[in-house]
Amino acid sequence: MSAGAETAIVCDSSQYLPPEVIGAKGIGVVSLYVSIDGQQERELQITDYDDFYGRLRQSSSGATTSQPSLGDFLDVWQPLLDAGKEVVSIHISSAISGTFEAANQARQRLVEEGKGGDRVHVYDSEMACGATGLCVLAAAAAIEAGGGPAEALARAQDVRDTLKMWFAVDTLEYLRKGGRIGGASAWIGGALKIKPILTIDREIVPIERVRTRARSLERLRGYARQLHESGADAWVVQHIQDPETAATLAADCREIFGGEPAFISEIGPVIGAHVGPGLIGLGAVSWSLLKAG
Repeated sequence: MSAGAETAIVCDSSQYLPPEVIGAKGIGVVSLYVSIDGQQERELQITDYDDFYGRLRQSSSGATTSQPSLGDFLDVWQPLLDAGKEVVSIHISSAISGTFEAANQARQRLVEEGKGGDRVHVYDSEMACGATGLCVLAAAAAIEAGGGPAEALARAQDVRDTLKMWFAVDTLEYLRKGGRIGGASAWIGGALKIKPILTIDREIVPIERVRTRARSLERLRGYARQLHESGADAWVVQHIQDPETAATLAADCREIFGGEPAFISEIGPVIGAHVGPGLIGLGAVSWSLLKAG
């Protein structure tokens, strides 16, 4: 058996890779939680995003989110460990979520109980959404190529070192409510209605503030051209409740990058609760990081 066959990739639900990609690559997923008006749900069990975002818009108190329990990690990891595998578990930035810390606590419990915790390798992507998703795909590609945990973690780190995913958001209001606004806090309270462009570099970091949605999309197109010129060609587009704009940006990216995307997907409830509807995200890395060959 190759080293790759003995290593499994796990992530949390906040990367929003398309379900068919998760399934095809055999990636394990640990769900985060979201609550609206006191009703807590596993993110993975929310399949109707239109319904969720409708409820979010109508809620006066907004939504809260929480990391998986230790038991949630163990439920996904233990069968893999029992099968003799190593586990590489890749997660959302520890600066904006307690998920990474909870994963480390779950790993430590397995170590203390002698249940294979030494074979669990927990990785902080220091990013979120599609950026974390690209780390996951890169790690999976390293395993497909016959590598083990070290190669998977190195490939994920290569993505981390080269990728910045930009997000154009419709409003800062949801980030302000949720307390996860990071370095963009200085933009709160201005009289000017802005359409901010942000990235996640451990925490939320402001890139630019523009006045109109059209201008923010033009900046994303410019960023796509910049990424292509730097050699990145495996591109992703993500959105929240705006498939039409995502499709338009994707059409532009097919022309700019000269190829199809690594994936296009809608961002789900846990991240959506904190940024709100109307987000459009874009990023790209080299296809070499995502290929087994």
